[in-house]
Amino acid sequence: MSNKKLVILGVVAIFMVIWAVVQSRISNRPVITSGEPTYLVQGLDTADIGSIVIGKGEDEVTLKRQGAGFVVVNKENYPAKISQINDLISKCLEIQRSQFVTDKAGNQEDLEVTEEKARTVVKFLRPDSTLLTGIIIGKNRDLGQGSYVRLASDDKVYMAQDVPWFSSGAMSFIEQKLTSIKRDDIASVTVSSPDGNYVLKAKGNGAEIEMEDVPAGKKFKSTEAQGVFNILTNLSFSDVKREPNDFAFDRQYVGRLKDSTEYTVNIATKDDKTFVSCSARFTEERPTSIRKDESEEELKVKEAKLLADDNAKEFAAKHKGWIYEVPDYKAKDLKVKLSDLLEDRKEPEEDNPADPNEVMSGESAIPGMLPSIQE
Repeated sequence: MSNKKLVILGVVAIFMVIWAVVQSRISNRPVITSGEPTYLVQGLDTADIGSIVIGKGEDEVTLKRQGAGFVVVNKENYPAKISQINDLISKCLEIQRSQFVTDKAGNQEDLEVTEEKARTVVKFLRPDSTLLTGIIIGKNRDLGQGSYVRLASDDKVYMAQDVPWFSSGAMSFIEQKLTSIKRDDIASVTVSSPDGNYVLKAKGNGAEIEMEDVPAGKKFKSTEAQGVFNILTNLSFSDVKREPNDFAFDRQYVGRLKDSTEYTVNIATKDDKTFVSCSARFTEERPTSIRKDESEEELKVKEAKLLADDNAKEFAAKHKGWIYEVPDYKAKDLKVKLSDLLEDRKEPEEDNPADPNEVMSGESAIPGMLPSIQE
């Protein structure tokens, strides 16, 4: 074969290799095709959900069905907030796919719809831990609005508009408020600690507070006591764990309400953090019977007592065996000492009138007059 033919064959071979590479790249390139918006998740029977997994890697959160609700596995099976579970499911069902992008698994990493690179991963599992359905949300579109999404069980990637924001972290699925009591419902607060004990009471219409048994020579600083008295109006926590045995609860805060409900907050400090355990009880006797001749007003009183007793028992049962880490700005009011609420009382200065028997002298004496001689 002549050299000329060899050169021609070589050029053709090179061209074919280049063409093959180009074709390969074209075939793997995502191709967006238009389509009518449809829901990404085509129905979900919540009764089939055994657990929900949100996130990935170290940030993965597992919510497990327990009875009628869910618990947060990452937080030692602490009860999950039902409204947050419902919100999570609703957001997943609201996502609409608008355009088909690709069904090639090789494109998923670039679009960040792999479980490792995804912005959001939510998987719904059956009780046997098999996949029921799930969503994977990737990066935003380079030009224009929308995000790449796919089902966890399918390689087909779609474009979706208005993808909702999803909460992350175990604590976002937990109700972090311990108490939310109206200020006007609080009758008194008793604080016991190694630094001293004191009792604060609502004064008059409840807008002001006073301290019982103010020590002699001391004055009560009511302004500084407002934070202490108001703790139960908004007591929240930043973390939760099972109550260990090595915590020393050396402080106690007891808030008594006007309906005779008593909330007790035991306080411990460890590693510069503040932890509390909580309980409640109804201090009056629970009504056990109703007479036929009782008035409507008497029945309302009994109903209020029954409700208060039920609420206290429910609160105590929910928080039994748990301790809560309280953020510093809340812990500050829980640790107010007796000495922080007192100041020295300033005695009024006494007038020093001049001695009437004192003899006038110097410039104060009237010239030309001599002091009288008393017999």
